Amino acid sequence: MEETFFYSIAEFNCSITFADTTVNSIQLLPSFKSFSTDLSSSDNTTDCSTKNKTGTTHETLFRLYIDDTTAPAKEKELIRNFDTGNGDTMVFNLPDGGYQFIIKDLHGKSCALLITNSKFTECRCALKGDTSMRIFGLNSAIMLIFAYAASFHDTLLIHASCVRNNGKAFPFIAKSGTGKSTHSNLWMNYIPDTDLINDDNPIIRIINDTPYLYGSPWSGKTPCYRNVKVPLGAITRIERAPANSIEKQPVLQAMASIMPSCSSMKWDLQINNNICDTLTKLLATIPVFTLRCLPDREAAELCHRTLNAYQ
Repeated sequence: MEETFFYSIAEFNCSITFADTTVNSIQLLPSFKSFSTDLSSSDNTTDCSTKNKTGTTHETLFRLYIDDTTAPAKEKELIRNFDTGNGDTMVFNLPDGGYQFIIKDLHGKSCALLITNSKFTECRCALKGDTSMRIFGLNSAIMLIFAYAASFHDTLLIHASCVRNNGKAFPFIAKSGTGKSTHSNLWMNYIPDTDLINDDNPIIRIINDTPYLYGSPWSGKTPCYRNVKVPLGAITRIERAPANSIEKQPVLQAMASIMPSCSSMKWDLQINNNICDTLTKLLATIPVFTLRCLPDREAAELCHRTLNAYQ
């Protein structure tokens, strides 16, 4: 039996349809629960565009149809095979300008086949394997779709751990294993009135020249799936050092610091340009800092004092 579910992620409407709920179902997406929305009674479910009480338009971002009978494209060209950190993903160009992805897990097993149009607004997916493989494949596919579709709307999916303090969001970016989550925990332990928004993949969206940070259904190993929207305060890059120090980055250095943390497709000129344009707008309004630090209370307090001085 076919069934469609609607979600609002960073105030974008998305629809996910399961062609056969006896094989795949909403149970594969437990982290999406707080992002669920009801558009079934809308008079305009074909574009799913709505407005909230503040007048913000909830635009339709993508539609995903999950059908295990979806076949690989006959004509395709391999672009590259890249390591996501959780497994390899193969990317193919299609003759119509769209893409085909084969998503594999850490064991090299194929979990999902994803076929999209050029702007990632219309997508089809076939899942494989046991339940854990299907969960991984589907979540990876949706995160990929969201990142690239949202790039056309001044929106970035970033690899960061993010806290909220004094009504502002403060994401921490760094190379994997450097201590993003550790620094967030230090803030929560030692900086009053601090809470965690997301621990792996928050979303930054610029609306009317104002940047906001949103929680997302993807939070790494920390189950923090919060459907919240918070004005963005500042971005901090974490680097390990024998002593604590912090400095504000010049714009070009800030761009170079943030770019590797953004989900991007460097081989797609339009999407890559979209992300660069959004970063340029972001850096016109938001300061970026480098915190060289130890994983201690003093580092969190130094970071907090400095960032709040710029608010």
